[in-house]
Amino acid sequence: MKAMGELMKVFITRRIPQEGMKILSGATGVQFSQLRCEVSQWDSDEPVPRTELLRGVQGAHGLVCLLSDKIDAEVLDAAGPNLKVISTMSVGFDHLALDEIKKRGIRVGYTPDVLTDATAELTVALLLATARRLPEGVEEVKNGGWSSWKPLWLCGYGLSGSTVGVIGLGRIGMAIAQRLVPFGVKRLLYTGRAAKAHAAEVNGEFVPLDQLVSESDFIVVSCSLTPETQGLCDKAFFSKMKKTAVFINSSRGAVVNQEDLYEALSGGQIAAAGLDVTTPEPLPTNHPLLTLKNCVVLPHIGSATYSTRGVMSALTAQNLLGGLQGSDMPSELSF
Repeated sequence: MKAMGELMKVFITRRIPQEGMKILSGATGVQFSQLRCEVSQWDSDEPVPRTELLRGVQGAHGLVCLLSDKIDAEVLDAAGPNLKVISTMSVGFDHLALDEIKKRGIRVGYTPDVLTDATAELTVALLLATARRLPEGVEEVKNGGWSSWKPLWLCGYGLSGSTVGVIGLGRIGMAIAQRLVPFGVKRLLYTGRAAKAHAAEVNGEFVPLDQLVSESDFIVVSCSLTPETQGLCDKAFFSKMKKTAVFINSSRGAVVNQEDLYEALSGGQIAAAGLDVTTPEPLPTNHPLLTLKNCVVLPHIGSATYSTRGVMSALTAQNLLGGLQGSDMPSELSF
């Protein structure tokens, strides 16, 4: 345990919800009363510039970061030997150079589980909005395109009686499946490294990727970004999908080859796509995908509910203080 009153320098790369800041300032969390933290922060809703990040981490014992902050060897070198813990306000950690971090004996906290429900809800909302062409409908109301009821106008695809394929039936993938089944889904296919016992709750069928892609009416990507999944959804992938199929990605942008997705959408190879994640983020406003009516792009808002972001912020702070104190962290990454 750290001695009473030892001053620990902490750098936070962005404004975070007050739930976390209150814990760091000592307003709550009596178990951390032995710590005194000198907190500095990039006081903006926008990402910290690289130069400011390198300056801010100098001499820090703890670092609070976000998914958009690339924490590599350069940042670790700038921080120096004091750095004991990195707490990221995210469930993903592909922005962290884990090999370098492990080599230096730095502990890592992250925020799994707490954003599962919010991300699953958003994914279902994106699927429905994309399949039923809601953004197109809203635009037609605004621009005067709505003239009268027409039998074939703005028709989309429904979930009832459909086959849904989920790539990655982890916490979030399972939560998505649980929400989709009550819509009358006929079959729920999933793929991944191995069959999951909990898939029985949604009558999930474990199938090879090719079978999932070719048989699904809706494909939802909910896997981690790994060397195996990077660029997984490419030209060959889309060519195996049904022409009436809808593709949804709420995992990581780099899982999808966006140029191949554009070709599949613009050429009628698949019906539509909904993305909450892209490469890069933000997606440039002149990106070809944004010219397509059958592509719905959201600004990575999967976990964006007030309650979820508050819980994420609090857990991030608790992870940080646990690491600084040399005690248990509520959600420590094992790597």
